[in-house]
Amino acid sequence: MKKNVDDYLQEGIYGTKEINPAERKLFLGTYRERVILVLTKAQVIQSKGISELDQAMKANPEAKLLLNGNVNIRFFKPYKKVASKHSINYTSVKNKEAKSDFGIVLTLNYAIDKEDIFVEEKNETKEEKPKKTSLLKRLFGKK
Repeated sequence: MKKNVDDYLQEGIYGTKEINPAERKLFLGTYRERVILVLTKAQVIQSKGISELDQAMKANPEAKLLLNGNVNIRFFKPYKKVASKHSINYTSVKNKEAKSDFGIVLTLNYAIDKEDIFVEEKNETKEEKPKKTSLLKRLFGKK
């Protein structure tokens, strides 16, 4: 595709055109098609998904870890430790205009189009205890 004079003028006035800027803001500066694994801010704060991240880093040694700069740095300590263990580079991405619910994005420099990138919350169902009924209700039945 050849640029014409109007393209050069538009680029000079407004800057270089970005492809999918909303998607890049959501995924901390990368495209969805390059993402291996994503953790939400809530998962990061609760230190969840560390083992999943560890496995993904082991399988993808050329990956890069993006940390949401709007999350307090103290929550990233266990994730940085795992990244260091696998010699994975990490970068803090801070964009005040971009609103993203993601705390961590593990990405590559090329498209992989992985379908399942989210760490699912494990439902820790507690066995329901049978409801206690009073001795009188058990002896005389419900009224």
